Amino acid sequence: MSYVLIIGAKSDIAKATAREYAKNGYDLYLAGRNISELEVFAQDIVTRTQKEVKLVELDILDYASHQSFYNNLEEEPLGVISAVGYLGEQEKAQSDFTEAQKIMDTNYTGVVSLFNIIADDFEKRRSGFMVGISSVAGDRGRKSNYIYGSAKAALTAYLSGLRNRLYESQVHVLTVKPGFVATKMTEEMDLPEKLTAQPEEVALEIYKAQQSAKNVLYTKWIWKWVMLIIRNIPEFQFKKMSI
Repeated sequence: MSYVLIIGAKSDIAKATAREYAKNGYDLYLAGRNISELEVFAQDIVTRTQKEVKLVELDILDYASHQSFYNNLEEEPLGVISAVGYLGEQEKAQSDFTEAQKIMDTNYTGVVSLFNIIADDFEKRRSGFMVGISSVAGDRGRKSNYIYGSAKAALTAYLSGLRNRLYESQVHVLTVKPGFVATKMTEEMDLPEKLTAQPEEVALEIYKAQQSAKNVLYTKWIWKWVMLIIRNIPEFQFKKMSI
């Protein structure tokens, strides 16, 4: 069996990615809280692809449980994909640190805790791949979502360092930076159609980028150039803008 571990498996991007990897011959561990909610989804993948799908309970914020979670997997995965994410409420987080901490810990600290454990194992085995879904929001802080963006910026920096560390061990690390994606997390937003990807598009691009050992993936591709422009706006001008 060739298992890929997907954490944050109940998100729309995670589900689409699970389908993509199963379609291409991989067995799956799907991990998340209240994971039994995915039983029907998992059975559908099994029926369509005849691949193994195992549901495993994981609380990304219960750091003390991460080592036993990984040790208890029946078979070592050959790769891991983190689709963990929590947008949260920016205005609430500005005055309620509980909300700010939840945003930061879900998007960054929890992922680092588990990825450190997996990285140690992959480094010893000298094989494997690790995919972290970050965000274009981490490329520059904006007043509309700078707490979420700061957590994603930290994750991007972490994945860059991890890629540098694991290169000699032949472990591939891919950073994924989606822009707008039509998911449950963004359904209340009025998103521009030409800049918005569907989860299935993102999943296919993740699979192709991972298979070709790409380092950083912007999806849709146009976000690479959008963010290049935004990053290069002078600070004296940027601070006056609402974008």
